[in-house]
Amino acid sequence: MANLPPSSSAFSKASSSNDPKLSAVEQLVLDICDPELRENALQELSKMREIFDDLAPLLWNSPATATALLQEILSVYHLLSPPTMTVAQSNKVCNALALYQVCKLFQNTANLPVYLYAFLSTSSTSRPFEYLRLTTLGVIGALVKVDDTEVVKFLLETEVVPLCLRVMEIGSELSKTVATFIVHKILVDDKGLDYMCVSAARFFALCQVLGNMVTSPAEGPSPRLLKHIIRCYLRLTDNSRACHALKTSLPELLGDTTFLSCLNDDPAASVWLKQLHHNIKVGGVGVNPPLGLENLLKAKSGL
Repeated sequence: MANLPPSSSAFSKASSSNDPKLSAVEQLVLDICDPELRENALQELSKMREIFDDLAPLLWNSPATATALLQEILSVYHLLSPPTMTVAQSNKVCNALALYQVCKLFQNTANLPVYLYAFLSTSSTSRPFEYLRLTTLGVIGALVKVDDTEVVKFLLETEVVPLCLRVMEIGSELSKTVATFIVHKILVDDKGLDYMCVSAARFFALCQVLGNMVTSPAEGPSPRLLKHIIRCYLRLTDNSRACHALKTSLPELLGDTTFLSCLNDDPAASVWLKQLHHNIKVGGVGVNPPLGLENLLKAKSGL
């Protein structure tokens, strides 16, 4: 399917033959539908996504582009297990994901984000898979930034939280940071907080992963990652049962002065940590019975 002419009226309205730069971008958008031209088109358009404001409507209104991008995403599924993806193959699909992130209309259509979840389920820590994992998290992170309850509901229903927890366990420092950011944004919504605190199993799974990030690395988490970890714990204290349970499940390293020095350049994070300690000290009593330690110990199976 080579160089299809624009058949969408909306695409035609966005066109401007008097602007050579726009015409070049339009041609690249159309090239996405040609398998022989797609790789170059994806690479060039991904470079333009921050500087070309009209790229999103062009992508959305061009014929068959959404389908071509989805085909590109699905085309690497067979490389996930066993993990055989090369750097070049990873770069190509990541460029497709970058365009997918630009056009937020794609994200809200036909449950398309679900097709990306397979990239978060991989366990390989090699560069191609880590890059793909991080780019996928970027797409989901863009979704949760809008603070939309319906988006949170969709992500909860499609079980994105266990996938984020998996990344928080095996990913690079940067992937862990983005995944923890996503979990925090989900927790900020009342539906997300209820989801994580409705059972001891879910609460324990989250706290275990957060705690491991605090205590496992010899050098400790980066200040940026630590900030998101603290915010997750702080949000959990808004639930009385979870706040009570944190009296015994908060890592000791967050209870002493271990991380004070790395928070010197982030006054807000220091305040959040102090607020976390205060909430745990005075909170935990509410209409709901506390999460018992017995239940927490039985919940080691995960989410």
